[in-house]
Amino acid sequence: MDATETFLVDAPERERSTSEVGELIMEHLKSLDTVAYIRFASVYRDFKDVREFKEELESLLGSHSANKVKK
Repeated sequence: MDATETFLVDAPERERSTSEVGELIMEHLKSLDTVAYIRFASVYRDFKDVREFKEELESLLGSHSANKVKK
């Protein structure tokens, strides 16, 4: 059972919002596959313009670079 399924099944509350599930999935994708993360985020976050998309990419690139420095 993966973390997302565990989050849904084992939660004391029987209902979870779609935003909670979407954010959880995005966090897992970010650490597994950045391309999949960007694809999912572009649909899930429904970017209104190129600026919003660019900001997300810059944030991802910034955190990715910081992680490389830590290793």
